[in-house]
Amino acid sequence: MADSSRANQVGARRRAREFCLALIFAADVGRQTPGRIFERAACTLKTLIEQWGLADREAIKLSMEIEDYGCQLAQRYFAHAPAIDEIISNYSEGWALARMPAVDRNILRMALAEMLYESQVPVGVSIDEAVELAKEYGTEDSGKFINGILGAVARELAGASSNSVMPI
Repeated sequence: MADSSRANQVGARRRAREFCLALIFAADVGRQTPGRIFERAACTLKTLIEQWGLADREAIKLSMEIEDYGCQLAQRYFAHAPAIDEIISNYSEGWALARMPAVDRNILRMALAEMLYESQVPVGVSIDEAVELAKEYGTEDSGKFINGILGAVARELAGASSNSVMPI
């Protein structure tokens, strides 16, 4: 039973990250306020559940966890957007934030919100999940681009934790 529960949690977390990406993307590309995004979150989640093809039973079982974690991650990004966007700008040499592909920019935002503000999630998991989303929704080079930026941030975070000084 524990294995099934663990599989559902991993599946729910992965889908929650995808849901978060949809929320952040809609705010960015659709130029909508976070308040408006969260007002429409249930509708967004319903659309994603249909696209994922989840069986009714599975959708009912996982939807609350997907919604809770996805909204939590999106809220973390919106609460720290200027700092997260500055980190992306600092680490993406040669790429202005506004000129990045929107999917890449928003995957980075989601992943950094998780890496910096969700202490229960290992940094490596955040990076791996972001790269998988990039491979699914981004360009041919998105996975490498995202892995490079997040890896550099992770190395600096690891160095900061060993020195007890947070450079970011």
